[in-house]
Formats: sequence, C-alpha cells, structure tokens
Amino acid sequence: MESDQPIRVNADSARLDDGQGIATYTGDVEMTQGQTNLTADKVVLYRDENGVSRIEATGQPAHYRQPATEGQGETDARALTIIWSAAENRVTFEREAVIEQDGNLFRGDVIHYDSAERVVTAEGAADAGEGSGRVEMVIQPRNRTSNSPSNPDRQDTDGSSQSQ
Repeated sequence: MESDQPIRVNADSARLDDGQGIATYTGDVEMTQGQTNLTADKVVLYRDENGVSRIEATGQPAHYRQPATEGQGETDARALTIIWSAAENRVTFEREAVIEQDGNLFRGDVIHYDSAERVVTAEGAADAGEGSGRVEMVIQPRNRTSNSPSNPDRQDTDGSSQSQ
C-alpha cells in the first residue's frame, strides 16, 4: 500500500471499533490506495497513532494488484490470506500463494513481498500430501523484451508498446 494516499473501501458491511482501532469489512470487499488494489471476502484494518498499521484480508482467494512503476512491471498476486504490515512495508501471502511480476511467477505456501523494494521471498510448506511442499518460480529471460528485429513491437515494462 502507498502510505501517503487515502485508503478507500467498498464492502457489503462494515464494523468500526474506534476504541480498539479496528475496522472490519465483509462481503465483496474492494480496497484501493492510489493505484494499488485489494479485493477479498473479508478485510480487517488495524489503526494506531500513526494511522493504518496492519491489514488482514481473506478470500477464495484474496487478490492484490500493484501497478507498474518506473522500471518495474505490474505485480498481480493472490492467496487465501494476505497480510500487509506498515512497520515492515511488507505484504505476506499465505496458503495457495501466487505472485506474477514482470512475467515472472512465484508460487509457494508463504510468500513475502517487500512492496517498496519489490523483492519476493517464497517458502514451501511441509509436505502434507497436497503437492510437493516446494516453491515454484518461473523466471523470464531478461532479453525477452529487447528491441530486436525479431521483436519490433516490444512492450515496455510500463505496459506501453513501442514500434521501431
């Protein structure tokens, strides 16, 4: 999330406990902050004296999108649980977690995503008979968007197309 932007939330229902600093949104929740978007079945926001300190989202799956920025492509991620921590500037995706970023794919039981640096760290689950319990990563070659004669209409990382 982008801390200098207001957070907007749409949901079927909301409950605010001002004394505890907890807001709970349920039913087709859509949260946006700037261009970053989070959709889920349930979202819980925790506030402290500095503002929103933590966001917990659950869904089937919950979905997080961070748009392309200069030099970085769009981040599109989903998991059954998504937790954002302001103190760590980190988004954690738990259970059936998948992140797609610049055409690269990361899949694991737990994936930590540094939303400022856009660094992904993935962990596999203990093998419980449901899959390998390992991490899967698919990394695209760096030259796949090179402006070569065989690829005259390459797509830049910001999503715009260029022709020679």
